[in-house]
Amino acid sequence: MSQENEVKLLARNLNESDFEVLKVIMNKVYPNLGGSITKKRYLAMLKIFRDGQICIEDDGQVVAAAFSVIVDYDKFGDEHTYDEITGNSYLTTHDPNGDVLYGIEVFVDPEYRNLRLGRRLYEARKELCQSLNLRAIILGGRIPNYKNHSHELSPQKYIEAVKRRDLYDPILTFQLSNDFEVKRVLRGYMPEDKESQGYATLLEWFNIYYEPKKRKLFGHQKDSVRIGCVQWQMREMQSVDELLQQFEYFVDALSDYRCDVALFPEFFNAPLMGLGDQSSSIEAIKHLATYTDEIVTAVSHMAVSYNINIIAGSMPLIEEDLLYNVAYICKRDGTIESQYKLHPTPSEKKDWAMEGGDRLTLFETDFGRIGVLICYDVEFPELARLLSEEEMQILFVPFWTDTKNGYLRVKRCAQARAIENECYVAIAGSIGNLPKVDNVDIQYGQTAVFSPSDFAFPHDAVMAETTPNTEMTLIVDVDLDKLQILQNTGSVRNFLDKRRDLYKIEWLGEKSITKQVK
Repeated sequence: MSQENEVKLLARNLNESDFEVLKVIMNKVYPNLGGSITKKRYLAMLKIFRDGQICIEDDGQVVAAAFSVIVDYDKFGDEHTYDEITGNSYLTTHDPNGDVLYGIEVFVDPEYRNLRLGRRLYEARKELCQSLNLRAIILGGRIPNYKNHSHELSPQKYIEAVKRRDLYDPILTFQLSNDFEVKRVLRGYMPEDKESQGYATLLEWFNIYYEPKKRKLFGHQKDSVRIGCVQWQMREMQSVDELLQQFEYFVDALSDYRCDVALFPEFFNAPLMGLGDQSSSIEAIKHLATYTDEIVTAVSHMAVSYNINIIAGSMPLIEEDLLYNVAYICKRDGTIESQYKLHPTPSEKKDWAMEGGDRLTLFETDFGRIGVLICYDVEFPELARLLSEEEMQILFVPFWTDTKNGYLRVKRCAQARAIENECYVAIAGSIGNLPKVDNVDIQYGQTAVFSPSDFAFPHDAVMAETTPNTEMTLIVDVDLDKLQILQNTGSVRNFLDKRRDLYKIEWLGEKSITKQVK
């Protein structure tokens, strides 16, 4: 350490190159707690929430640091462990929309402990809490001197003695002097902390400048969502009006039951192929694409009129002489979004010369965060995982399969996506036959809504399913709060337990995953 009159202190955010210095300091400060965190965990912290990782340097040398994370505190409550709330120090619990800044670590190089650097770090945390409009800072504090008094005092009595200043604890005394209040005693917070006998104090500093986010009277995000799915009967039709009349019949029915969203199958408008040139499959699908704009406009009008969001299956679209398969999300506020099918099937490419899209989108709706994967796309787990990383809650899969084995591929992959990504997955398909339409002779389908697989959900992870090959609707209520609870307290925790230090999925397309904000 330089002489006191030469100290040049600067507070800043940590970066990747600081790790080796931090490692030395943490090994000094925590010799009885395993020393430094690993570099993998440190880099994960910076990647997930760099603003919360701060340090103080003296003339360019890091001498003190603090780690923190934003959490939705209601997901954890007052009963939690250090590993649970920090995601084993990988910060997988970080929630940018959370309400609490949770303090993970504060440590100072022993040679600098006479400069009150800990207080500076706490003040920096308070400034961060206020700038992010978070309601509080909460942390679990060690009580290392308790080892000297555990034979005569309970943790509660020890804490009271420290608060009265009858006893001194290097951590608790410091926290109390920085305006933190003890909320309760935590048992087993850090079992390896022998000095504290595994106990910790749960402390809180309340941000008096916090402005609560007002819950909207209209348009607020729902806790429960009613999903309506249509198992669509393919039948010969003579006009667009006839198709829209059948479509509106189902929209009206699902709206009467106050569904938040109606899901239709892939290529539900295929009967209109029979009205065009059947000389080849390519001419037939191109003819079908000529109706897409008219149908989308009509469906959007229905979404507004019936006050229901509609995922209009998918329809062919020609852009710059290329043919795509596109799902349209017609919201009840009048906006229209789209998701292109990324993986045309081999037959779609061969018979229809269909191209794949290049953008994957997470949609913000008035009932939650959703993704749409068209049929074959759900068989590629990377797509759902990318959407899951953006906190998708419900995945919708409009499909069209001709055989039972084709249907079972879609079904089983959809169920896997629900379990892997801790979300709901709704699938809707078509049934029946179109004898006069080339290449779309028959369909096999069974519509369903799948859930994650844990105690809070059905034992077979199937919320509900239709009778196969029968035209009908399926209406299911799904509880979004259960997804949040599952993520943190489930029997297994696929989201939290992902080894982000070992692997990742990266979008390599020119257009990265996008998030449509309502």
